[in-house]
Amino acid sequence: MRAGLFGNESGEMEAWVYPLKIFRGFHLTFHVDGRALPAESLARTLIVHAESATLVYAGDNFSVRETFFVPVHEPGAMILLDVETEQPLEIEAGFVGDFQLEWPAAIGGTFLNWDESQHAFVFGEERKKFYAMVGSPSASNPRLAYQTNYSSDNENSMRLGVTTKGRASKIIVLTASTQGLADAQANYQRLATSYSDLLRDSAQYYRDYLNRTLNLTLPDSQLQQAYDWSRISTVQGLVTNPDLGTGLVAGYRTSGTSQRPGFAWFFGRDSFWTSFALNSIGDFATTRTALEFIAKFQRDDGKIPHEISQGASFVDWFKDYPYGYASADATPLYIIATNDYVSRSGDLDFARQKWDSLWKAYQFMRSTYDAQNFPQNFGFGHGWVEGGPLLPVKTEFYQSGLGLEALRALASLAKLTGKDDVSKDLQAAFDRQKPAFNQTFWSPEKKAFAFALDQQNRRVDELSVLTTVPMWFGVTDEDKSQATIQQLADADLQTDWGTPIISNRSSIYNGSGYHFGSVWPLFTGWASVGEYRYHQPLPAYTNLRSNALLALDGSLGHVTEVLSGDYYQPLSTGSPHQIWSAAMVISPILRGMLGLDVDAQSHKVTFAPHVPADWRSFSIDNLRVGATTLALSYQRAPGVITLEAKRTGSGDCIVDFNPAFSPRTSVASVEMNGRSLPFHVAATASDQHVAIIFPLTQTTSAIRIHLKNDFGVSLSNKLPSLGSASEGLRVLSETWNPTRTQLILSLSGLTGKAYELFIWNPSQVASVKGAKLAAGQNLAKLVVDFPSADAESYVHQDVVLNFARPR
Repeated sequence: MRAGLFGNESGEMEAWVYPLKIFRGFHLTFHVDGRALPAESLARTLIVHAESATLVYAGDNFSVRETFFVPVHEPGAMILLDVETEQPLEIEAGFVGDFQLEWPAAIGGTFLNWDESQHAFVFGEERKKFYAMVGSPSASNPRLAYQTNYSSDNENSMRLGVTTKGRASKIIVLTASTQGLADAQANYQRLATSYSDLLRDSAQYYRDYLNRTLNLTLPDSQLQQAYDWSRISTVQGLVTNPDLGTGLVAGYRTSGTSQRPGFAWFFGRDSFWTSFALNSIGDFATTRTALEFIAKFQRDDGKIPHEISQGASFVDWFKDYPYGYASADATPLYIIATNDYVSRSGDLDFARQKWDSLWKAYQFMRSTYDAQNFPQNFGFGHGWVEGGPLLPVKTEFYQSGLGLEALRALASLAKLTGKDDVSKDLQAAFDRQKPAFNQTFWSPEKKAFAFALDQQNRRVDELSVLTTVPMWFGVTDEDKSQATIQQLADADLQTDWGTPIISNRSSIYNGSGYHFGSVWPLFTGWASVGEYRYHQPLPAYTNLRSNALLALDGSLGHVTEVLSGDYYQPLSTGSPHQIWSAAMVISPILRGMLGLDVDAQSHKVTFAPHVPADWRSFSIDNLRVGATTLALSYQRAPGVITLEAKRTGSGDCIVDFNPAFSPRTSVASVEMNGRSLPFHVAATASDQHVAIIFPLTQTTSAIRIHLKNDFGVSLSNKLPSLGSASEGLRVLSETWNPTRTQLILSLSGLTGKAYELFIWNPSQVASVKGAKLAAGQNLAKLVVDFPSADAESYVHQDVVLNFARPR
């Protein structure tokens, strides 16, 4: 929370103790047998833990394990070197001093000295306010950077002592302070003598975090690992700045020769999008901290800040720089995020404390409305798109959708805080505006929602994944949403690693375009949650899994900020650890696939899963509903689904279990603890949900749903090789005939390739056209061949599944 080491797999690092950068270009040299061996040439293995990362170097007759460790709460970091050698070996640690404040602040003149008594380099500046120290108890033979009229050398280094033979450990300590040299020295001594305790405490911190937030046990081991790592990755965005306070930063990347470490400063909309994942896993404390931090900097007219540099306290950030309030979307997101937090946590005191702030935010929104009551971007702040050929526009569909949802969210907050008349007025405004919103942005020609309205109020009929944001919140018409999703699922708007912002057929598309062609895991998460909400689980799961697999590739345990739209490759300018990208592994799983929603005030949990047809079981543990904690275990076997619910804690709890089934499936009966239970079936165009609402009055309750003609289709996608183009299957739609005796799967795939889907209960299928169904009892493969062509390209193909008339 107070420091960071950023680097790459070669071991080259830079160090930060917020808001100070200490050095860059840190590297090791191994002195052995009269040779100086650069460590990066011997890097063999990278091992990542939640609290540390270890690089293993191996030479012909020695091995060195370099562990980078940043304690959770300390203003510093440590590097442990475990040596095993057959002959004398000495490690030299070198770096380039780069002692400065984070952009856009600056210290000015700095100096660097060697303190023999501390065995450490001491960084300082002329006012003697900012200090840093880098050293080791075993350090000697320092080499200092210098510059003269005749020569210069930027590198500083220290030797860590010779290991003659056998095993030894060395430690490097770095720390900094904005309170003077004495404070820096005290920090240095504390860290130098507490390595083992701090490492153990940090490991325990992350174990405790996983234990106290919502746990899943999933049949997909990759998805399981990605979910657990993404919880860690998300909370690692929590940063304490000594002058500004504690909030969520956006992400991390090396700054190189600059003073901008990726997005390691505080962002409004990043915090709010991340808060939805935090609320879903039950980490309400971090959400409240993030909301309070951003609210501190609300402008007098109610506008919510876009970004706050960690150097903001040293400059007139909000006056002299254009970034502070650059966005318009942070303001409605503030209202939406607050309502989500209060609804799920039950923290009504927070809603009461923040009511005046929320009302000011709403008044700012109103000041941006046009004659149609749509919040504008042009002249008031950007929506999602900050620049590039998609601009200028008057208002984005994204922005207007957030404005609409903010009305409903504020109505909810008003009701929760006893302002019933205000709540009714806001809800009425939402009800009036929703039809106009859906109609105005609908393109009959494209059969999809438009990206925006231009400055002449004309639709900008650009297909864009941004249209899934209003779908996330459920403010769009179902038929229009499903038609839009079908187009977004096609190969021009879907890569194997996520969803680009616009179609690659667009005249303005560029695969490296930050806002006009690249793939953001953020977009992919939006799409997945929106697709699940409107009952399109196959494209939704493809997007969910694409995001999740990114956590296991690249920067291990983290999800990158942005990737190319053409090839599986993170953009060279992107941050490899982006906080809201990790959050977009969590939200699609919990809010999308599992359909989990909590209303703490009514003590109600909604569980409306669209789980893959080939999943036999999964479980949810530590689901908080007010003062009650639930554990849910889901089992699927032919003809029956079982839900076991266990409760601990005080208070009543109501469960709305609403699982999705195929339109062909029928429910024979539902029982709870052996007794019949009423249920209701609601059908959509592509599935049906069985609504079962029951109070949890016992410690353990078991629900059994008995089914007839159970059936399902699933698909499990994977990432391609790094640098490759997309080659995966796209499922555009599932269309059933009125009698539920035929299903048409509309697919898009590469010519000359074969793909596999999975069929649950294949005995239901009488015949198949356009694919081959392998034999199987409960689960079978459906193999789809796309015919070869002169040029490899994506083409459409239908697969028709015929069934006997349902019994």
